[in-house]
Amino acid sequence: MVIQERLGRWAAPRNLQFAFGLFALVAGASIALRQDAQHPLFQAAGAVGYALAAMLSFGSWFALGRAAGAARARRTLIVFHLLFIPAQFLFLLAHQLPWLGMLLSTVIAIRLRPRFPRLGRRSRKVWLALHIGVGVGWLGVSLTMLALSVVGVTAGDHETRHGAYLLMDLFDLALAIPSVFLALVTGAVVSLGTPWGLVRHRWVLAKLVIALCLPVLATLEGPWIDELAARTEEPAADPGGTGILLAGAMALFLALLWTATFLSVFKPGGRTRWGAGRPGEGRPGDRAPVSARAARAA
Repeated sequence: MVIQERLGRWAAPRNLQFAFGLFALVAGASIALRQDAQHPLFQAAGAVGYALAAMLSFGSWFALGRAAGAARARRTLIVFHLLFIPAQFLFLLAHQLPWLGMLLSTVIAIRLRPRFPRLGRRSRKVWLALHIGVGVGWLGVSLTMLALSVVGVTAGDHETRHGAYLLMDLFDLALAIPSVFLALVTGAVVSLGTPWGLVRHRWVLAKLVIALCLPVLATLEGPWIDELAARTEEPAADPGGTGILLAGAMALFLALLWTATFLSVFKPGGRTRWGAGRPGEGRPGDRAPVSARAARAA
């Protein structure tokens, strides 16, 4: 019991936020000082992002200790960490430390026990349209990258093979990575701002797991694309096993995206144990007809 109380005090949001501030300083310095970063843009973004996160963390740590500013600091930190979790996926292109940062951000967000207001009808439609549009675009980008990976493995001439991997690298940086970030953000807003929630229904939880697995898979694909783009500069070079692995990874990526699409349409599985027994929270589209029938019956 004493150990649990001590752990509870140590894991208080204020203490965790101070720890995150220290981590952000170390991570930002490590990213900034790395000499062999393959993506200077994401290296600069990671260094600046963690520097700003450190300043916000120490300022919030101070504010959480004062009754006057604690509520505002708590709201600010909830929004910050929910946005910073997917942002740190981008920093993985410069360093591996953001894996720990994402874990810390997730723990802090949970410990802050966020409550989210329901979106209005118009706002929900706007965010849903954004989420669907980003998802459709992401599917198109993934299909194109799969086709390019197959061309890279099967092409018989050097120009086509090398050009395919150069295009894949461009698509990865300019389209695929922003799509990951936007899909996670818009999906989280739609889930948390409606009765569906993130973990109350099995199909939403399955989509969340897929959404978190896809960036992990993307961190493997990026180095393979860079390696193949550099290797195939030589006319006699062959993609070899790495090219086959990349094509297989892109096929898996596309299959997971289509699985998420089918989950969104068919919504299988019912409620999870976290969503069971919540009165008055059926499907968002089911509540209006029930109210109308009740009004007519009255």
